[in-house]
Amino acid sequence: QVQLVESGGGLVQAGASLRLSCAASGRTFSTYATGWFRQAPGKEREFVAAIRWSGDSTYYADSVKGRFTISRDGAKNTVYLQMNSLNVADTAVYYCALGHWVSHPDKPDEYRYWGQGTQVTVSS
Repeated sequence: QVQLVESGGGLVQAGASLRLSCAASGRTFSTYATGWFRQAPGKEREFVAAIRWSGDSTYYADSVKGRFTISRDGAKNTVYLQMNSLNVADTAVYYCALGHWVSHPDKPDEYRYWGQGTQVTVSS
């Protein structure tokens, strides 16, 4: 079993930055990938970014490329999402997810474990 705990969300103004953290505990193996997804009110959950635990591969949605950076700290079993130049469209609940043998990192169905989510609100 794997537990994921997100933190770092909050209310910021447009143009500001936030860093989200996802701490994993339990049976996390070296073959997994961690993804960030978000869901705004009335919208479907959408892919934001993902990273393989080796750290050699990262993936981003087009809407966040150049603004968001995903990284991980193996010693802390933690994945980060650095979000810069935030805009109102980034407002959503952000979820961390973990899956083993993920072939398509942008597909929510490939992730077995999910965190409880953290709210990010960007005001204009």
